[in-house]
Amino acid sequence: MTEIRNEAGAHRPISRRAFIAAAGAAGAGFVLYAVLPGGERVAVADIPGGTLLPEAVPKFQTPLLIPPVMPKAGTIVARGGKNVDYYEISVRQFPQQILPAGLPATTVWGYGAVAAAKKRGLLLHNAPSLTIESRWNRPVRIKWINDLVDEHGNHLQHLLPVDPTLHWANPPGGVDGRDSRPTFDSTPDAYDGPVPIVTHLHGAAGVGDESDGYPEAWYLPATGDIPAGFATEGTWYEFFAGKASAEHAVDWGPGYAVFHYPNDQRESTLWYHDHTLGMTRLNVYAGPAGFFLVRGGPEGSDAVLDSRSGATAVLPGPAPKEDDKFPPNKTYYEIPIAVQDRSFNADGSLFYPDTRVFFDGIVGDYIPLGEFSPIWNPEFFGNMIMANGNTWPFQVVEQRRYRLRFLNGCQSRFLILDFSAIPGAEVWQIGNEGGYLAAPVNLTADHGGRLLMGLSERADLIVDFTGVPVGSYILGNVGPDEPFGGGVPGVDFEPSDAASTGQVMEFRVVPAVEPDPTTPPQYLVLPARTPLPAETFTRPLALIEKSAIGFDADGQPVEGPSEAVLGIVDDGVPVPRDWDDDVTDNPQVGDTEVWEFVNTTGDAHPMHIHEAAFEVVGREGLVLDDEGEVAVPVLPDGSVRPPEPWETGVKDSVISYPGEVTRVRLTFARPGQFVWHCHIVEHEDNEMMRPYRIGPEQPGQPGQPT
Repeated sequence: MTEIRNEAGAHRPISRRAFIAAAGAAGAGFVLYAVLPGGERVAVADIPGGTLLPEAVPKFQTPLLIPPVMPKAGTIVARGGKNVDYYEISVRQFPQQILPAGLPATTVWGYGAVAAAKKRGLLLHNAPSLTIESRWNRPVRIKWINDLVDEHGNHLQHLLPVDPTLHWANPPGGVDGRDSRPTFDSTPDAYDGPVPIVTHLHGAAGVGDESDGYPEAWYLPATGDIPAGFATEGTWYEFFAGKASAEHAVDWGPGYAVFHYPNDQRESTLWYHDHTLGMTRLNVYAGPAGFFLVRGGPEGSDAVLDSRSGATAVLPGPAPKEDDKFPPNKTYYEIPIAVQDRSFNADGSLFYPDTRVFFDGIVGDYIPLGEFSPIWNPEFFGNMIMANGNTWPFQVVEQRRYRLRFLNGCQSRFLILDFSAIPGAEVWQIGNEGGYLAAPVNLTADHGGRLLMGLSERADLIVDFTGVPVGSYILGNVGPDEPFGGGVPGVDFEPSDAASTGQVMEFRVVPAVEPDPTTPPQYLVLPARTPLPAETFTRPLALIEKSAIGFDADGQPVEGPSEAVLGIVDDGVPVPRDWDDDVTDNPQVGDTEVWEFVNTTGDAHPMHIHEAAFEVVGREGLVLDDEGEVAVPVLPDGSVRPPEPWETGVKDSVISYPGEVTRVRLTFARPGQFVWHCHIVEHEDNEMMRPYRIGPEQPGQPGQPT
């Protein structure tokens, strides 16, 4: 038996067979450690990747990019007379210096403004993209443009290998075959046609479904060289275009959509990224993502108090503003930091696997003869770490307090950020995805200076460098270079490679230039949050992994994951459901429910629910059978744990551990069609995503009889 422990120290036994099957440990090339008889773990391979090795890339050569603010195209007046901030933002392809100077540039995609109301507006495409600064209760409207075309206006191919055997957008299928899992007479090559996109504002609550970035509402660029017979928009695009016109008086057209965000949620750290069906892992890996900050409101920064005086607390700032010069001529003390993993080739290009062989050595049988997609990989772990779009950058910090907003934007990698090698640093968490926590959490004193972050989770930190000696120090990462199942680094799993993925960035500490006016975090009184009503329904939902037998290059049988799926729990039995199965989760407007994520796999999964922010109720173990598998019928075992201290407040993503049920409470305020999914994007792209509907079907929505 192997014990799986989360960072709070709770123990969940699960069989090694179950853990290895789910974690892909059949892959000698991908899993870094083998378990010998007696439990000893030995290294079996370096982290695989492209032709550029991590040791060939100098570290801490590039200053951290602090993303500037996205310029507005203007202000419009919506129905009812409310002012709305309006943006026009496109996705483009361009070269960017991600690796240190002296190494080749990398071709990436990124968002950027194409119009600005002011002459100083920064029309810059970058990866990560510029930060959208917004105000509570002031709506934001964005024209999202697919501009993935070359200098002649012809469509670009994807930078990465697209597996057309998945259930995906499938433009070549035409109107009748789009958004499907196509059938083939022989194993196909990678798709090389025009690229669909649709943007999701991750964490937006109360948004209409037409503006949520539904995976089947994608669109191709507006170009005259789309191959004959291709679908140019997804199944839901036309329906949502009509809804946007009726509700917001906006028009959609070839190559773009206009989304409306009401911004009536708590002050919070959101981010935006692509959400195209079956292609999210590739589109996001290519670069397009950025921060979206909501500020103000009754639970915003003005409501944070100093317990010593009762007055409004002073938080570290400033952050970048729209009118700031770029490069900046001022010092920022509030900085958003997106942490991502990538691999590169020697020519600077992004590396991403173009065959399933990379994961576990399986060469067949591929679809259509077998169950394995030929290109899709169940997980991907890049062998280099980027922060704000550069490999291993550095940031100069004074001996004072900073506000650092972290995002785990990796593909499959759980991060455990480790500040313990920075002597004298004090790290406090004050917020997560949905705004401020119930109270500040002292990560240094209570958690060894470490912070666990699942995929897509955000952490709002106060890092106090006041007592740190002048010098250079590395922010570490002790999360694993393999699928995460919970546990303690160095006890339950090997931490990331200390020379590469175990390093995030460098802080260069210098003397403070003036006294620090900010409130010490131990004196912060964070805004009280009104708890959600008691639930009237509990909805058990299943996390399931499917495996199959394939063959390696020597013809030997190999077991490996074929897909991960979601489903329901019916009378204690997990029942898998695919993306295109009928909607099974249908809360009504105004309902408050508890959703139970029943994890029968050996992986931890970061579960994300669109539209409705939630509060974490807690976790409970599941009864296991004699082989350490989750017993069927599924039964909780009574070992209940409360939320972690950093999970208080409001969230949109939660870690579901293997062999446990994770419970969240949420209220559904707006009708429409939305999705919930695992945010390991390789899982999301191959069936680990389900639609759900709030309220009744909408007249004219796709799938209704004509």
